[in-house]
Amino acid sequence: MDTVEAKKVLETALLCAREPLSIHSLKKLFVELDDQDRPLGVGVGADTIKELLEELRVDWAGKGVEVISLATGWRFQSRPEMKLYLERLNPEKPPRYTRATLETLAIIAYRQPVTRGDIEEIRGVAVNSQTIKMLEDRGWVDAVGYRDVVGRPALLGTTKQFLDDLGLNSLSQLPPLQQISEGQNAMETLEAALQENFEKAAQQDSAEQEPGPAPDLTVDAEHNQETNNEQS
Repeated sequence: MDTVEAKKVLETALLCAREPLSIHSLKKLFVELDDQDRPLGVGVGADTIKELLEELRVDWAGKGVEVISLATGWRFQSRPEMKLYLERLNPEKPPRYTRATLETLAIIAYRQPVTRGDIEEIRGVAVNSQTIKMLEDRGWVDAVGYRDVVGRPALLGTTKQFLDDLGLNSLSQLPPLQQISEGQNAMETLEAALQENFEKAAQQDSAEQEPGPAPDLTVDAEHNQETNNEQS
């Protein structure tokens, strides 16, 4: 298969995929088969696929969608400036996550791995177990180990799904706290960025006719309770 045809195959696969495709998955597109559909070998190698993906990135530059590399693979996605227009197709706003939820997620993202006790010490209030469960169910947080102390509490960290929903390839692309301007609350800045990116991800899910996450009334109640505790 020549490179022109191979690039067309990659482009089609990415446009039709419902989730990012890794290089390993994309290699399967070019596996040569014998008469009995048994694999003979890979027709296009990983290095060539990466080169073709970079060519696709250039081909789509300046258009309404772009080819990007994420933690779990490559995909097409709309450019940020298209958000204003795409929202008109789905006027219902995706659910907003409470400050308590975003603050917990921000602490995990920047301080990971952390235990629930670490989060409570930083926030100064108790963390409702439903908050952690909701983040785990959404695929943004997972236990990455256990601290070697009494009780062996779980160490929490973010996942590749978290990076994908933020449009990032690695944690190093999170905005460094020291780069946030003076007089601006670092946690609030990160919370705003998380909310904006997660809303965008939810809108893309809706555009693909996939059900987005339902509002978490338990978390909302937890946030209200925490707010009352902090005021008392």
